[in-house]
Amino acid sequence: MGTVSTTVNVSGMTCGHCVSSVSEELEALSGVEKVDVDLHAGGISTVTITSAGTLSFSEIGEAVAEAGYLMVASEA
Repeated sequence: MGTVSTTVNVSGMTCGHCVSSVSEELEALSGVEKVDVDLHAGGISTVTITSAGTLSFSEIGEAVAEAGYLMVASEA
């Protein structure tokens, strides 16, 4: 099984601390190899998760919520 990239949009992220919080929660998910965040202060940030296998959007949304943010939309 190869790596899979999943991109989601997250609202409310405004700074490096927000990026760290979301990244830590996502990196704790099984199979996650890398998390990249394109931070858009005051808007919707784009988060790309690279993993060994497919993650469900509900699994990603729960991790984002655990960090205190909201996944608002997603794309494959």
